[in-house]
Amino acid sequence: MAHYLAELYSPKTAWLALDQNGRQEFFKAVGSGMGSLSALGVEAIALGETNAATLHAPSQKFFAIWRAPDAAAMNALVSGIAASGWHDYFDTINATGSGVDLNGHLAQLAAL
Repeated sequence: MAHYLAELYSPKTAWLALDQNGRQEFFKAVGSGMGSLSALGVEAIALGETNAATLHAPSQKFFAIWRAPDAAAMNALVSGIAASGWHDYFDTINATGSGVDLNGHLAQLAAL
């Protein structure tokens, strides 16, 4: 069953203080880890800036939506993100879980 990660994140002071060369070096390191995650079936579905004008918008500036084929691949993604040093530069909220359709989700909510 597919698992999903919804990340919300904003830059920390450490990121804002990093010069362009330091940022590019960090991006290279992050990119080098993506090959092994892709081999596990992890894929980025969408990434971008959050829309602050949206009703109930988050305070975080950016989002990323990821899909993985199973919990093990998702755990590899979340662990890989942490190991990259991402959290040194970005305040992040992670929401993960297996995906269900609308009726399945309504049943989850009704069961509470």
